[in-house]
Amino acid sequence: MSQAIDIVVRRATPEDARPLAELMNMAGEGLPAHLWSQHCGPDELALDFGTRRVAGTEGGFSHVNARVAEVGRRVAGMLLGYRLPESDDPGDLDQCPPVVRPLLELEALAPGSWYVNAVATDPACRGQGVGTRLMAEAEALARDSGAATLSLIVAEGNAGAVRLYERLGYTRLAHRPVEPYPGCSHNGHYVLMTRAV
Repeated sequence: MSQAIDIVVRRATPEDARPLAELMNMAGEGLPAHLWSQHCGPDELALDFGTRRVAGTEGGFSHVNARVAEVGRRVAGMLLGYRLPESDDPGDLDQCPPVVRPLLELEALAPGSWYVNAVATDPACRGQGVGTRLMAEAEALARDSGAATLSLIVAEGNAGAVRLYERLGYTRLAHRPVEPYPGCSHNGHYVLMTRAV
């Protein structure tokens, strides 16, 4: 008989920035590091730049938009999410890097939803219910925000994640072609999935 583990979910703090940046990059399959690498200094690593961004309070990658799952005192996973604007206008996509344009187009199709930007579990903590607990946290946060729906975007080639989200009640709403980037492990499409809160 397996023993249940105690998973504590809490608000992220600036001190969590490094593990958050690592987990965000894992969830984004290298896309965050690719974007960070375009802004870091000549002697700075992309992950160091990302850590600074996460420690700050501005932008979608900020720790203020994150929850941390702890097992013991170890960061076992993270959830990054927030309520999307009510407008379905994606903004001036020509000003955005081509790799993020399909993601912004899909986000605009779920205005006002509570958006799961990223969720990830440390590989050493997988299979212990951390991801499921974080997705339950997303639903609670969505409910508290007054959003009627939850949304997320996943690469269709990530079949395990797609199956998990379908088991959790998410359905496919739209898709856009993946714009390749260095280290991109998927081709095909990004899929926007939603579910009622």
